[in-house]
Amino acid sequence: MTHIFRALFALGFAAAFSQMSYAEKKYDTGASDTEIKIGQTMPYSGPASAYGTIGLAQVAYFKMINEQGGINGRRINLISLDDGYSPPRTVEQVRKLVEEEQVLFLFQTLGTPPNSAIQKYVNAKKIPHLFLSTGATKWGDPQHFPWTIGWNPSYQTESHIYAKYLLKSKPSARIAVMYQNDDYGKDLLKGLRDGLGNEADKLIIKEVTYEVTDPTVDSQIVSLQGSGADTFFIFATPKFAAQAIRKSVDIGWKPLTFLNNVSTSLATVLQPAGLDKSVGLITANYVKDPTDPQWKNDAGMKDWLVWMKKYYPEGSVADVFNVYAYAVSQTLVQTLKQCGDDLTRENVMRQATNLRNLEIPVLLPGIKLNTSPTDYYPIEQLQLERFDGTRWVLFGELLGK
Repeated sequence: MTHIFRALFALGFAAAFSQMSYAEKKYDTGASDTEIKIGQTMPYSGPASAYGTIGLAQVAYFKMINEQGGINGRRINLISLDDGYSPPRTVEQVRKLVEEEQVLFLFQTLGTPPNSAIQKYVNAKKIPHLFLSTGATKWGDPQHFPWTIGWNPSYQTESHIYAKYLLKSKPSARIAVMYQNDDYGKDLLKGLRDGLGNEADKLIIKEVTYEVTDPTVDSQIVSLQGSGADTFFIFATPKFAAQAIRKSVDIGWKPLTFLNNVSTSLATVLQPAGLDKSVGLITANYVKDPTDPQWKNDAGMKDWLVWMKKYYPEGSVADVFNVYAYAVSQTLVQTLKQCGDDLTRENVMRQATNLRNLEIPVLLPGIKLNTSPTDYYPIEQLQLERFDGTRWVLFGELLGK
């Protein structure tokens, strides 16, 4: 009888110990019972400052989350620093976030050149580099950079879609391309060339670049007009995209124009360029446009608008970047919920790369986020749309590479 009692006691103790182990909280630097400290860099100044609203909106989003009790009872402390879209400054600010502020991970650091400058550093430090605000294809390389994962559809996927559409609708196009002279612009150009395949060298008759330090791209547009092209691809950030749209119309050049997704904001690109000068532009999108009346009664967009008015009233409700910021923030919330009480960097990365059919209410219908340890591209579908002078109008179906 004594032996039976001892055996039962041992089993009971083992079960209790197992439950205690299961419930044990695990933390790395930057996490505690009360807080999760996160870092990011944003271009609040400099040539890409139109994107600064993304960081401001995300700070506002986590203010709401904190007022609702945080995530698994922990407050989110998002430290958002200005890097001016300057890679050397990004390196400086990220070192500050990692070594001085001691954040648990980085979230939504913006821009292809800035992220390229820190990728090796954060991977060597094994700091999760999550849901980058850039669509460069290089962010989906778990074999070489397992701590870096993007969020946006890849630029190559996007421009591949444009190429497929063009080959079908205008197979004899004479194409001119203006692209930013860095990894961002080159990635879009590669996708376009790959999508055009054997026709690329024949169809693309002129390519020009610009530097982010250039005051304008007026001379580039004049050069492209002189090529005789009837189709124009603008692979540029907002300031230069607006200049290109405006200048091409001002000099009487009216080609079929494609505008890459990161520069489609009504508030920061099309209005500065001139809405009348933007008519007919084609792009590809994956986020619901706040200026599109078809989403007026959409539940997700209604919630977004309520949030904007309460937590970010100074932000523009016509700016799609603010919808984008909200969507990425919701992705991070899901990731952290999945982490539970295991807030180690390893587990944060594990959960970020194990999203399953995640639906974000402000993304286009049918788009679901999926990641895995071998697939670091959460979003792989977009839909074409055309600007009618007032709003972007979707057409066709969801497309992938």
